[in-house]
Amino acid sequence: MRNVKNAFIERIEENPIIASVKNDEGLKLCLTTDVGVVFILYGDLCSLPTIVRQVRESGRLAIVHVDLIAGLSSDEAAIDYIKNVAHADGIITTKHNLIVYGKKVCLYTIHRYFVLDSLALKNIEKQTKTKVHPDLIEVLPGVIVPKLFRKITSISEVPVMAGGLITEKEDVINALKNGVIAVSTTNQSIWFM
Repeated sequence: MRNVKNAFIERIEENPIIASVKNDEGLKLCLTTDVGVVFILYGDLCSLPTIVRQVRESGRLAIVHVDLIAGLSSDEAAIDYIKNVAHADGIITTKHNLIVYGKKVCLYTIHRYFVLDSLALKNIEKQTKTKVHPDLIEVLPGVIVPKLFRKITSISEVPVMAGGLITEKEDVINALKNGVIAVSTTNQSIWFM
C-alpha cells in the first residue's frame, strides 16, 4: 500500500492545484484543465457514479467528499458505495471513522479540518498519534496566515493541503511557500494556473 500512497502524493505534486467541483458546469470546465485530481463536492446516489466515471475516464483521480453527497450516511456503507458502486479513487471527510474504514478498503483518504481555534490545532496534532493516518489532511480556510501553515505542517506526520477561500494566485503561492503540498479550490480561474 505504501507505493500506492506515494503514487497519490506524486500525482498531487505534479500539479498542486486541485479542482473542487460543485456542479456539472464546473465538472465540464475542470476536465479541460491540466489538473490531475478532482474533488467532487456535489451529487447524489443516482448521479455520483456518472460524475466519477467522467473524471476517471479523463485520466484524473476522483475524490468524493462523503459529507456533501446527498443520500449518503456517515457509516461504512457510504464508503462501500463510493468504492464499489461509484468506483471513486478516494474520499474526503471530517469524520475520523470514515477515514479509518476508507483506508481499510484501500481508498485514498483526506481528513478535512476547519482551523478556527487552538483546539483544531490540538486535534490535528492528536491525529498524528493515532495508528491510522489519512493520506493527506486538508486545512480550511486556505488563506490562513503563513505562520499557521508552518505550525500545522510541523505537527502533522502526513502531508498537508489547503482549501477554502482560495481566490487569487497569491493565495496559492502563499500556501505552497509555507509547507502545504497542494491547494483545492472551486475558483475556476485558479484551475488554469
